[in-house]
Amino acid sequence: MEILESVRINLLSPAVLFFALGIFAALVKSDLKFPEPLYIGLTIYLLVAIGFKGGVAFAEAGVAKVWLPATAAMVLGALIPLWTYPVLRHIGRLPAVDAGAIAAHYGSVSAVTFIAAINYLDAIGQPYERYASAFLAVMESPAILVGIVLAKLSARQNGAPVGPALRTALRESLSGRSVLLLVGALAIGFLAGPAGMEKVGPFFVTPFQGVLALFLLEMGTVAGRRLKDLRRVGPFLLGFGVLVPLVNGALGVWLGQHTGLGIGGATLLGVLAASASYIAAPAAIRVALPEANPTLYLTAALAITFPFNLTLGIPFCLALARHLFSQT
Repeated sequence: MEILESVRINLLSPAVLFFALGIFAALVKSDLKFPEPLYIGLTIYLLVAIGFKGGVAFAEAGVAKVWLPATAAMVLGALIPLWTYPVLRHIGRLPAVDAGAIAAHYGSVSAVTFIAAINYLDAIGQPYERYASAFLAVMESPAILVGIVLAKLSARQNGAPVGPALRTALRESLSGRSVLLLVGALAIGFLAGPAGMEKVGPFFVTPFQGVLALFLLEMGTVAGRRLKDLRRVGPFLLGFGVLVPLVNGALGVWLGQHTGLGIGGATLLGVLAASASYIAAPAAIRVALPEANPTLYLTAALAITFPFNLTLGIPFCLALARHLFSQT
């Protein structure tokens, strides 16, 4: 009953309801569409706000308290493609380039899923470590590089060089908008500290929920337009997009518990591990692996895993965290 109540609270949150409205708009073929500059502006605001707030919390907690779970999060993000890639290759029988591209997306993270998880924890009054956005910043890039290396190593067997594509991927993933803003804002928040938050708090805190609702409305329309692609990706990728987040989420929760996080922090690490990137990873993959099929990796990440996590995955991670902590 507690799990069902958690799911109900999550499904009735404004963020999820606006996402559902966007899907409905796409299904009825509404002309609702955000201008590209507005979409980019909303993305920039959300990334900067979450990075800055995380940096301030990082400064308050101290490096000694954060380094272990942050390092564990980065390692987890890099390892996820190492087990998802063979599943995609040998069970899904996907080409190496597509398996590497999808593995990179699932090892990387979704900032909006993370924000939705924070909103959910706030709504139910579950405390969590405010510096958890540091995990988001360090998990964004490593998996992208690992996924690209896996795909290129397979290509190398056919004589294709790995180095140029890897250097391009490294440059794209580190200088891309998502990583640059997250890491940069995190550093600024860390240096500015609580005194800096007092100066910009009215801008980064008060309007945050409204901006997130607008962003998820747009994401709903994008996901809704990709629902038709589900027929083409097949039952394997549909199952992959649901089961893999459960496995990765469980790994993240377990790792959070064993690196000193509380129930809320372990839940957030689990949500990050369960999520799939649809902002940073597609940008890097498009450059480094142009032959990869975007229908596969975008549909899996955006039309399958993102809605699943937004509705059921987040409550699952919290329920698992509470269960694990109750056993200790």
